[in-house]
Amino acid sequence: MIQFDNLSKRYSGGFEALRNVSFKMDAGEMAFLTGHSGAGKSTLLKLLMLMERPTSGNLLINGKNLNRLSNSQIPMYRRQVGVVFQNHQLLLDRSVFDNVALPLQVSGYPASEVGRRVRAALDGVGLLDKEQQKPMALSGGEQQRVGIARAVVHKPRILLADEPTGNLDPELSTEIMALFRRFQSVGVTVLIATHDISLINRMQLRIMRLEDGELTDDGGGYGGY
Repeated sequence: MIQFDNLSKRYSGGFEALRNVSFKMDAGEMAFLTGHSGAGKSTLLKLLMLMERPTSGNLLINGKNLNRLSNSQIPMYRRQVGVVFQNHQLLLDRSVFDNVALPLQVSGYPASEVGRRVRAALDGVGLLDKEQQKPMALSGGEQQRVGIARAVVHKPRILLADEPTGNLDPELSTEIMALFRRFQSVGVTVLIATHDISLINRMQLRIMRLEDGELTDDGGGYGGY
C-alpha cells in the first residue's frame, strides 16, 4: 500500500512543488496521476523512488515510513519499485537482453538467475524472440515494452510509469495499458503519470489530479484541466 500523509516538498528558494498531499493506494490498485506540466507529478514520483525526500509529512509503503530509511537502506527499498519512462532510457549499444538484465546485474544476482528472470520478463511483454536485437532495430512500441520488462524484471510491488504512452499512437497505447493491467492483476500497485486525456477517458480508472502542488481531485471521473 502507498500512503501520502499531509506531505509537502519545498525546494531551496522557497518553491513548493507539493503541498499537504494526502492519499492512499491499495496493493494491486491502478490509478492515473494527472495535471498540468509543473503541477508536481514528477516530484511525487521522485519521492516514491526516494530520489527526493519530503520537507514535511509522511510517506508510507506497506506501513513502513520511508522518512526513517537511511541512505544505505535505499537500494534495498528500490528493488520494490519499477519505473517506466516515456523515452525508454535504453542503452542503444546493448542488446535487449542486456538492457533488461542491467538492474539485476547491478543488484548482484547470479548469472543463472539473471537469465531466467530476463527471459521471463521478455516473454511477459511478447519480446522473447527479440532478446539479441539492439533497441534501434525495434519499433517505438517495442522499445517501450523493453522498458517495461526492465522495470518488472526484479518483480517489484510498485510500478511507476511517467508518461509511458506519450510517444505512442492510440493502438500501441492500448497494448501498453493491457500490460499494466496484467501486472495489476497479480497484485502490483500501478501509478501512471500522464497528460493523455484520451487514454484517461478510455481506461475508467481512479484519477488523482494535481494543480500547483495540491491534490485537487481524487476520483473516478475525468473533469478536464
